[in-house]
Amino acid sequence: MFEKICFNLLAFSLFIIIFFKIVKKNDSNYVSLLIIQAIGIAISFIEIRIGITADTFWIFLRYILAIILPIGIIIIEINGINFSEVLSIIVANAFLMLGNTKTAKAILVKLVSKYKESYRGHKLLAEIYEKEGGMRRAIDEYVTVVDIKKNDDKSYFKIAELLRDLGKKNESIEMLENLIKTKPNCYKASCLLGELLCEQERFKEAVNVYQQALIYRPADWDLYYNLGIVYTRLSDFQMAKEMYEKAASINHKLYGAHYNLGQIAFIQRDFETAEKCFENSLYEDLEAMSYYQLAKIYVIKGEKDKAINFLNKAIELDSRLLKMATQEKYFDKIKEYITVSVKMNEEEKEIASEDDTIILPSSKISILKQQEEIARKYLEDTSKLVEIMSENTSKLKVEERVNFIFNREKLKKEKIQKEIDSGILEKKKKEKEERQKN
Repeated sequence: MFEKICFNLLAFSLFIIIFFKIVKKNDSNYVSLLIIQAIGIAISFIEIRIGITADTFWIFLRYILAIILPIGIIIIEINGINFSEVLSIIVANAFLMLGNTKTAKAILVKLVSKYKESYRGHKLLAEIYEKEGGMRRAIDEYVTVVDIKKNDDKSYFKIAELLRDLGKKNESIEMLENLIKTKPNCYKASCLLGELLCEQERFKEAVNVYQQALIYRPADWDLYYNLGIVYTRLSDFQMAKEMYEKAASINHKLYGAHYNLGQIAFIQRDFETAEKCFENSLYEDLEAMSYYQLAKIYVIKGEKDKAINFLNKAIELDSRLLKMATQEKYFDKIKEYITVSVKMNEEEKEIASEDDTIILPSSKISILKQQEEIARKYLEDTSKLVEIMSENTSKLKVEERVNFIFNREKLKKEKIQKEIDSGILEKKKKEKEERQKN
């Protein structure tokens, strides 16, 4: 009996403490705790009323409900943890798991309205808004999260991502630059900042960002590959080559690096290296273009059968290459041997751009993928420009040679004429002297 009296006194004391918390905080979440305590106290009253001694299970249950749980909550609140916040987050997550997002949001909105400094509440609400596509609301919540917890780098980065998705690229760049200043080893921030700078053609700044990131991740092939793309856009093909080679040495399956190395070698007229690189890039999305480039090389090397075979393979894999091939001077002598019959469907026509470069719409690919495609197009255009310059140089040399020969013949004629004229004058002079003598 003494044990039950002590139990009830302690249980009632805790009940009163929790009750006053409800009054003080005006928070209905504590009502659930009062109900749980009431159940524990009720078990004890039933035991006394009926005059029975409960077994171990019921004794343990009433102590858990009426004593241990309330004391535990009081202790965690003394340590700065808000029970109401924890309970709301748990219940909201439960509704999210059940697919009831609306109720989960209602719980969280109520929580953050009551406790404006609720870090967990604002963050979970931001994540829900983001999943629903409410980017502006998500940004507002993430901003509040960062205001509450200044060192939350993940939320800071998330704001930059959402600003990018909303098209506010300059604001995103500014946030990423600030984040990298405080946390220079933030890899995701460096990658996203580099991509955004490339998109705005601020390539020298992008180089600095990637080089800084390499200090913390010196064996990261992605960073080297990105640097290769940036140096390509800067027309620094030697540095681009070095970056692509480092990326490919770390990741042997980095087919994009092999393909770009092939293009650079082609521009430098190193056809043996270009051939090996394009052979190494024969995989998935790059397979068709690699065959196409190899066909060019075999035309230059005079291996007609290989060129025809590889060109047909390329067109078979990607029908859009047929039109490109018909416009290439390289294939003038083998166009008639194209045996692949293709018919572009409507979907392919929509994907093909106006200048027939194979670049997908920006809405379907990432910024990095866009830059990758643009870099390849840039290398292709450079290759064509070098070819034109080479042709013009050859024509100029021929013209110079013709002019030289023409001028040489002209000089000969002038010399002969001078000699003739000189002979005539000499003859007239002699005739004059003879007349004077006579």
